[in-house]
Amino acid sequence: GTLTEGRPTLTRVDVLGGGDENDLVRLAASLEQGSEHPLARAIVDAAKERGLTLANARNFESDSGRGVSGSVDGQRVLLGNAALMQAHDVHAADAEARAESRRGEGGTALLMAAGGRAVAVLVIEDPVKQSTAEALQRLRDDGLRLVVASGDGETTVKAVASRLGINEAHGGVQPADKAELVEKLRREGAVIAMAGDGVNDAPALASADVGIAMGTGTDIAMSSSQVTLVRGDLRGIARARELSQATVGNMRQNLGFALLYNALGIPIAAGVLYPFTGLLLNPMIAAAAMSLSSVSVVGNALRLAWRTPGA
Repeated sequence: GTLTEGRPTLTRVDVLGGGDENDLVRLAASLEQGSEHPLARAIVDAAKERGLTLANARNFESDSGRGVSGSVDGQRVLLGNAALMQAHDVHAADAEARAESRRGEGGTALLMAAGGRAVAVLVIEDPVKQSTAEALQRLRDDGLRLVVASGDGETTVKAVASRLGINEAHGGVQPADKAELVEKLRREGAVIAMAGDGVNDAPALASADVGIAMGTGTDIAMSSSQVTLVRGDLRGIARARELSQATVGNMRQNLGFALLYNALGIPIAAGVLYPFTGLLLNPMIAAAAMSLSSVSVVGNALRLAWRTPGA
């Protein structure tokens, strides 16, 4: 949801050893229909688009970090990774090899087993936002170091990162690990800006020097951040950075204006020129000069309102 659209879609079902694709999708969706997980919703939505009637799942179990299992139509259905299959004594070496190949293409691949054997690999993809590549290129052009960390599988994350030109990619990262990665980079002397959109990103967003939340993300992510991109467009990071740089530059200019007026005006008002020229500064002129100093500072600051970052 940070680099991608945040709308995962079931794009492929690799059926293993025979079986009907729609029936397998129906079983998977029946198992997942009570979940709010984005991948689960993608499977359920695919079943609805195909007009499939879902059954009730019984004995549903969620194994954190592995997947889910339950009974559908009288058979045990598993949906998750190789560790889940191994935990239930399902031989899935061929299925995992197929899944790893799909992950290398940038998709999230789930293994599915029914009746004690691997029956399919479900591939779910979340399209990269059209604006992401441009946003990352602008940040690279500014000399920033880009690192991606995601809870998705290592192969999938590296495939997406490679497509976007990001050399440092970490997959299978837990929330605490993301925060630790932020601290590790800080110990290397880096100033960290972290962008994220989910509950899992909240610890890292809070740990970063600048936390940037997607406006399309969760409330906890936004409450853990100092900056929120209302439309979830990563180009907003580059624009915010440019505007911040312009603001700091403007502050320095204003400080210079104020110092200049005072450095010139106060000595003249004190009569430093009187012994040489007989000139004394009229109080009215001094008051006008002081007002002009304030006007110049305010006017210079107002230029920021007309600035278009990136233009």
